[in-house]
Amino acid sequence: MKILVLAGGLSPERNVSLSSGAMVCEALRNRGHQAAMMDLFYGLDGALNGNNLYVAPIPESYKRVAREAPDLEAVRARRGNQDPSAVGQGVFEMCKDADIVYLALHGACGEDGRIQAALDLLGVPYTGSGCLGSAVAMDKDMTKRLVAGKVKTPRWETVTVTEENVEELAGRIKPPVVVKPIASGSSIGVYIAKNKAELLTALAENAKLGGRTVIEEYIQGREIQVAVLDGRALPSIEIIPKTGFYDYANKYQPGAAHEVCPARIPDNWEKALGEAALTVFETIGLSVYARADFIVTPDGTPYFLEINTLPGMTPTSLVPQEAAAAGIDYGKLCDTIIQKSLEARKEGR
Repeated sequence: MKILVLAGGLSPERNVSLSSGAMVCEALRNRGHQAAMMDLFYGLDGALNGNNLYVAPIPESYKRVAREAPDLEAVRARRGNQDPSAVGQGVFEMCKDADIVYLALHGACGEDGRIQAALDLLGVPYTGSGCLGSAVAMDKDMTKRLVAGKVKTPRWETVTVTEENVEELAGRIKPPVVVKPIASGSSIGVYIAKNKAELLTALAENAKLGGRTVIEEYIQGREIQVAVLDGRALPSIEIIPKTGFYDYANKYQPGAAHEVCPARIPDNWEKALGEAALTVFETIGLSVYARADFIVTPDGTPYFLEINTLPGMTPTSLVPQEAAAAGIDYGKLCDTIIQKSLEARKEGR
């Protein structure tokens, strides 16, 4: 099968996406597919022929995720064509030439439904959920509104943070709370604020990220995540960061967090988590695969936090670990995602 792996893009999660894309492309080639990896933002910038990408070696540097998020202005400056488009030269032509596009994108213009909608209009099949489910899942406030009557989720409010109202909001909001951008992933911009000073910092940083911010009740508990693949919940995985919480650095630096899969929890907890993940998945209209994040209280109550429609596929990512615990190796996982995505697109899901 001829498969174009789209990765990179102009998102704070760019480096994570490049790592996911490199691993996926390599796995697909090892399984006999004709696979190429393309940067959504750069496209064919500097490449003479798109077909060269199908035989080009994958840079080893892509497989490692830097500790810090990328400088997006520097990324912009490196593109030869300085037009404002988020999609590089030749990307859609390459997409139309493939049997399917494997979306290894994360964050804005990758996970938020926009690229899915564009590919739908072009009649090009792609992996993961459709445009509507992707857009809803990217919006943490909308997702919580839709599922709040069906699963437990921490109490929250959504505010628009500006430099001018940081002090006013900090005077009104009572810590401890979790502060996070309404539409980002990889824990970029996420802060646990346990006092006013931490709250001020969290709000100020979120003002820089666009302003729309979820202020969520802080719930003490265990961080447990559950992937959904082809309509069933995979074994859960518990995240135990060595320091702090499961932020960007702890997610992608080897050894920064202890990950236990399957999570060492009672069977009834596992069942409740799986049911909650499937409920969220179905309620917001997702398809093929996703990963739901929970905090589980000491009495075993799962509180839903968010769901990721294009979860990471890096060497330290969670979904491959959960799949392995279910007897599905990395290459088989990629193939399953492709086959189930082709079925979903034919069925209009």
